[in-house]
Order: sequence, then structure tokens, then C-alpha cells
Amino acid sequence: MEKTPKGFRLHIGIYGRRNVGKSSLLNALTRQEASLVSDVAGTTTDPVEKPMELLPIGPVLFIDTAGIDDTGALGALRARRTRQTIRRTDVALLVADGGGWGPFERELLAEFRAQGIPVVAVFSKTDLQPPSAESLRELAAAGLPSVAVAAPRGLGLDDLKAALIRVLPEDFLAAPPIAADLVPPGELAVLVTPIDKQAPRGRLILPQVQTIRDLLDHDAYCIVVKENALRAALERLRRPPALVVTDSQAFRAVAADTPAEIPLTSFSILWARLKGDLCAFVQGAAAIDRLRPGDRVLVGEACAHHPIDEDIGRVKIPAWLAQRVGGPLSFTHVQGHDFPEDLSPYRLAIHCGACTFNRRHLLSRIVECRRAGVPITNYGLTIAHCLGILDRALAPFPAARELWRRLREAAPAAPASAGS
Repeated sequence: MEKTPKGFRLHIGIYGRRNVGKSSLLNALTRQEASLVSDVAGTTTDPVEKPMELLPIGPVLFIDTAGIDDTGALGALRARRTRQTIRRTDVALLVADGGGWGPFERELLAEFRAQGIPVVAVFSKTDLQPPSAESLRELAAAGLPSVAVAAPRGLGLDDLKAALIRVLPEDFLAAPPIAADLVPPGELAVLVTPIDKQAPRGRLILPQVQTIRDLLDHDAYCIVVKENALRAALERLRRPPALVVTDSQAFRAVAADTPAEIPLTSFSILWARLKGDLCAFVQGAAAIDRLRPGDRVLVGEACAHHPIDEDIGRVKIPAWLAQRVGGPLSFTHVQGHDFPEDLSPYRLAIHCGACTFNRRHLLSRIVECRRAGVPITNYGLTIAHCLGILDRALAPFPAARELWRRLREAAPAAPASAGS
């Protein structure tokens, strides 16, 4: 089976009241016993994730959730965890049984629409009780596509796939390139990949591998070097590369060894564009110069890992920022799907490249920060700004670079960059 990373799969959330057939629907779609099914309401307690190839759509991640109408203290916790999954849902299947469309379904639909999430209404168990004409009229009036299924018998599944295709987000159907729009076919990119304590043994990290594949898919060339071999590699080339991409931790050395006329950026900045909103992150980077010693900073890490002595988010970035700001800051680190509901204590949020997230998940965090008035940026932009080379690192992205220059012109004089 193709090992497509979770962050590049279409996330399809399955929502509804208890015992309406959500888990049976997942099992029918995946043709596996992915979720436990019983007649007891509330059998699903935590979100269940199931990756698969859903033809003809492609790689997807199904998220089966607990009933939104669960009761009691534990039920409220389950319902809360269900709502948390909305942040990373690309398309929602809103399941109701033949009993009809009621307040719970309308409340969930309002949540999805408020966040711009496409929805397909799914009436389950229709071999026992078909949806009422009143419910169908209500959905038609709301412009909501609806499908009738009998999951254990496999009825209506093809209709559901067709409805999914009709509501798929455009950016999933035409996924943006990672770097191929910056490197024309037949041209060369140089990828700088340090091999240090954080590099996984025997392999490259996910953004590096995916950038290589993206360039090859678009008929560009690439060579991969360590930072201490970059200068020699450039000297051997007959003509300059179209782009140099580096791990952000090697920015200083790579910038020194890359001639000014060669465009330079980092994997993390490429991911800021791919998974999030590059201009929003540029605005967040400008807020670094408004920090004062002691301010609280939130650091979001998409994947769970054990920190090491040279951890970028827990050691290197805090040190660079302390040097930039003129004193230590107070850092809070969150991992995986955890993210504070109350962002008001923080003066800045900094996110990793989010290579294991889908784009909607990271965009939802940007929206949450914007609502709370908290600027957000990412690792690559933070490091480049602390080193005083962000203007150069944004050169491949004219709109973002222009925004950065306007922000710098409007800002008061900043302290000297780290290491200067």
C-alpha cells in the first residue's frame, strides 16, 4: 500500500449523534473492521483514524468520532474531543439515521459552514427507515448534498463517493507544488541537508524527501549535499542553480556560501507556503521585534518526539530569540493535536513546518491565533529573521518579500541580529 503521509491525505471526518451508524459507515468504506460496532450508544469513545486509498479520490484519512450528543461528564469530554477534530477536517460526512434531521445535525452543520468545511449529509440505515421527505426538502433548500446508504449491505457507497468528489476542495484536486514552480523543468535545485543528531538514522526527514519527489515529478533536477560541501558543489556546476534550499538550522553557513544572485530559502519556509499562509507568517515574524524579555511564547510541534540536547524548538530557537530580544523568554511547548484554547497569555506563537499536518489543520491554528490577536510565524522565518537574512530567504516569493519590506519600513529600529 502507498505510504502517503497523513499530512498529504484528504481528511474526511464522520460526525453525528450516537448510534446513527458512523462506525458502520467507516467499516463499509474501508472494507475493514476499523471501528468497533454495536447497538450500544456511545461505543466509539475516541476519534479513530483510518488511512486508505479511496478510489477514485486517492489517499484519504477517515476520522470516526464519538457521538456529539453524548451525555454526562465523560460524554462531554468525548464530545469535546470530537469537536477538536473539526480543526483538521477537509470534508465532513454528517450522518443521521432515518429518524430525521434535527437540532444536533443543524448545530454541527452551522459549525462546519462557519469554518468553510464542505459537508455531505449521509442518511444511514435506510434499509430500515428511509429519510423523511421533510428532511430531504430541508437539505435541498440549504443546498446540502445528501446520500442514502445502508452501510452493512454496501448500498449507496458509490453515490457517497460521487458526492465527495463534487464537494472536494479545489486545492486538493490541484495540490500546489512544493518547489517545482520555483525551478523550471530542466533546471537544477541544490538541497542542503545537514546530518546531525536530529536527522533520522538511515533516512532523510519528510520535507526533504517530498521536495525531491516534487522536483522530479516536474522534470527538474536536484542534488543533495551537506552544508559543508555546498561551496564545492556550486563551484563544480557549469551554471548557477535555479534555487538553493536549506535546512533552517544551517541558514547562516549556507547564506555565506551561496552567491547573492542565487535564490535561497529553506524547507521550513517552503512548508509555510504549502501548509499554511506565508504572508500571515511574515506578519508574525515582524512581531519578534516587539517581544520583551519575559514575554510568553507558544511553540507548536506537529509531531510528538523526544527532545534532544540540540532540539530546534526547545533549545536553538529559544537561544536565538533571547539573543535577538536581549533576554530570555518564557516558552510553552505543545505537541500533536494539543493546542491551548486560551491564547491570550502569549505574545507570539511559533509553529514547526507541520509536515505531518494537513493544510486545514495548520490554517485553523492561524485563524485561532488571529482571533486571539496573537501573531504566529514558523521555525524557518523565525530563524532567518534572528540571523538577519529573512529578506533574502523570501526572495523567491515576491508578494511575501514585499510585505516584509513594508513591515520593516513601518517598524521602529530593531536590535542587532543574532550572532552579529
